[in-house]
Amino acid sequence: MNSFELNKILGAILGTCLILLALSIAAGAVFAPVKPAKPGFAIAVKEEAGGATQTKKAPEQPIETLLASASADKGKSIAKQCQACHTFEKGGPNRVGPNLWDIVGNERGQGRGGFNFSSAMKSKGGTWTYDELNKFLTNPRGYIPGTAMTFAGLSREEQRADVIAYLRTLSDNPKPLPKAAEAKPAEAKPAAGGQQAPAQGGQPPAENKAAPAPSAPAQNAPAQGSAPAPEKKQ
Repeated sequence: MNSFELNKILGAILGTCLILLALSIAAGAVFAPVKPAKPGFAIAVKEEAGGATQTKKAPEQPIETLLASASADKGKSIAKQCQACHTFEKGGPNRVGPNLWDIVGNERGQGRGGFNFSSAMKSKGGTWTYDELNKFLTNPRGYIPGTAMTFAGLSREEQRADVIAYLRTLSDNPKPLPKAAEAKPAEAKPAAGGQQAPAQGGQPPAENKAAPAPSAPAQNAPAQGSAPAPEKKQ
C-alpha cells in the first residue's frame, strides 16, 4: 500500500470523525435538556374545583355528655386489650400495670396493693375523676410525661367513654355519674314592630288600629226632626 492510499484512508476517517462531532454539537443545541430549579420529579396533581378545603376536626364533647350514652358492655370488650398489663377483678394481682378495681375516684399514684408507680405518676397526684381518666386515656404519655405506661391511647371519644363506664362498674359502690349540662331553651323574641307573635295554632292578634274620629257636624245643619230654617232674602 503506497502513501497515497494511506492518506485517503486517514482522510476518510478524519472526515467521518468531524462529521460525527458536528452532528453531536447540532443535536445538543436542538435537544438541550432543561434542568429543573430543584432536583426531583414533578408530579401532576388534579386540583379540585374551588380549591381543596381542609376538613376541620369537630370539637370533642365533654365526658359528662358522652357518659350519658356510654355502654359498659362495649367498654368491657375494649378493655380486653389491656389485660396483658392490668387485672380488673377485686383483689386481683398487679402485673406490668396496677390492678384497676375501684379506680374511679381513687387516688392517683398511690395504693394499688403496693404497686411501684413511676415518679411522674406520683408527682401528678390528685384523683382519677371522670375527666382525668378521659384525658389520660386519650394520650397517656402526652398527658403525664414520663409515665411508664406504653399504651398509645384511645383516639375515639366514644370508646373512651365506654371504657370509663366499664371501669365505673368495677366497684362495690360505683361513683355517681356526672350530670350532663342541660341546654337552655331559647327565649321567644317579639315580632317586628312591637306586635306580639301569634301563638301556635291560635288566631293572629287583631291589629291595633286607631278608630276614625267622628266628623264635625255640618254648619247650620237642621236638628233631626226639626223644620229647616227660613232662607234670608238679600
